[in-house]
Amino acid sequence: MKTCLVVDDSKVIRKVARHILETLDFTVTEACDGREALEACLVSAPDVILLDWNMPVMSGMDFLRALRESAIPSRPKVVFCTTENGMAYIRAAIEAGADEYVMKPFDRDTLESKLQIVGMA
Repeated sequence: MKTCLVVDDSKVIRKVARHILETLDFTVTEACDGREALEACLVSAPDVILLDWNMPVMSGMDFLRALRESAIPSRPKVVFCTTENGMAYIRAAIEAGADEYVMKPFDRDTLESKLQIVGMA
């Protein structure tokens, strides 16, 4: 079964994402900020990460940079999940190591298509 780490400071977003991902046969874990997510990845890297942009403690961008510099053996696919829709934000996320992005709010079809693009659905 594929694994996904949902990283978002909003409990509601994590719950919605978990529900969608579980219907797509993912095993889901959650983190409420980038630091917690990085610790989880160092213990057991997921297949894919659904990552929020704006979070306290460690932002999505800071997490991406730290993940890239970490010693985890297999790098997860990263789908940025954000309300930021400017091309500059999207380009910055891709340059920092994101594989794809999805706009909030998202539904099952949108998320599934993004997961297919990164080879995870």
